[in-house]
Amino acid sequence: MRHAFLGFLLVPLLLLLAGCASKPIPAPVRESSHAFKSPPSTPVGHYRIQNGDTLFKIAFEYGLDYRDLAAWNDLPDPAQIRGGNLLRLTPPKSVVTTAPLPVKPPVVSRLIKTETPAPAEVADEAPPDSWLWPSKGGLLVRFGDGMSKGIDIGGAPGYVVQAAAAGKVVYAGSGLRGYGKLIIIRHNKTLLSAYAHNSRILVSEGQKVARGQPVAEMGDTDTDRVKLHFEIREYGKPVDPLNYLPKQS
Repeated sequence: MRHAFLGFLLVPLLLLLAGCASKPIPAPVRESSHAFKSPPSTPVGHYRIQNGDTLFKIAFEYGLDYRDLAAWNDLPDPAQIRGGNLLRLTPPKSVVTTAPLPVKPPVVSRLIKTETPAPAEVADEAPPDSWLWPSKGGLLVRFGDGMSKGIDIGGAPGYVVQAAAAGKVVYAGSGLRGYGKLIIIRHNKTLLSAYAHNSRILVSEGQKVARGQPVAEMGDTDTDRVKLHFEIREYGKPVDPLNYLPKQS
């Protein structure tokens, strides 16, 4: 009788233990030290600098004057940009851009002798007749055709692409979408020229080039056929290259 009573007490206890054993024990929650961090957001009107960017490249991409970018961002040296930093693309309210403004000539008395300005003060724009066609070949697209910011010159792979005027290479690479292997040459404070879709680049950033010096070979990078897309920018804005290049016979 005693054993039967003990058995009666053990049955509920065993059932209780079995129920506890069947419940899964939750795993401890641990905070991962390698949690994914989202990239920092970019405010409107700004650009986050990528490794390999140059001020001239960014200005070219957004149709701005590199001097404006430098002024808006307090950059005395155009080379002073670092990947990851923010770059202002619009001027602060107190900053004036470098776009030329009409200036009325001062009234000068006949008794005052005018002086010829020093060479450094003379306008430094290259006259149109000093430019060369950047490559041989037929004209495929004119400025403004289909919103084109330059002209397209047809040719064959390996055609020589030459500097249309003397200057300094401020960009050489393939970081601008739609331009393929691109070269940008600064000719003076206001004028840049660009040479796109090359198969091979023959110069490097910072290199000075002479008028007519080979800078690339024609190709079809980031486009549908072999051609040279050529642009001239004045104060950062595209202008018609045919106004600068000599007329073809």
